[in-house]
Amino acid sequence: MTIKIDVDMSKCQHYGQCVFEAPNIFRLNNDDKLEYVAEADDSERANVEAAIDVCPMQAIFIVEK
Repeated sequence: MTIKIDVDMSKCQHYGQCVFEAPNIFRLNNDDKLEYVAEADDSERANVEAAIDVCPMQAIFIVEK
């Protein structure tokens, strides 16, 4: 199964806390802007949920189908 991940880029301030929690999903590019994988294997769910918890702007969501 896969999970769909969404980031509200209007809220995201690129602090990068999500990168530490889910490095296979989130990364900061050379301009320190967030990039992320929009769909991931369900095995990443716990890491994405941890990223959701630490995001200071609460900008990360798992979109349930």
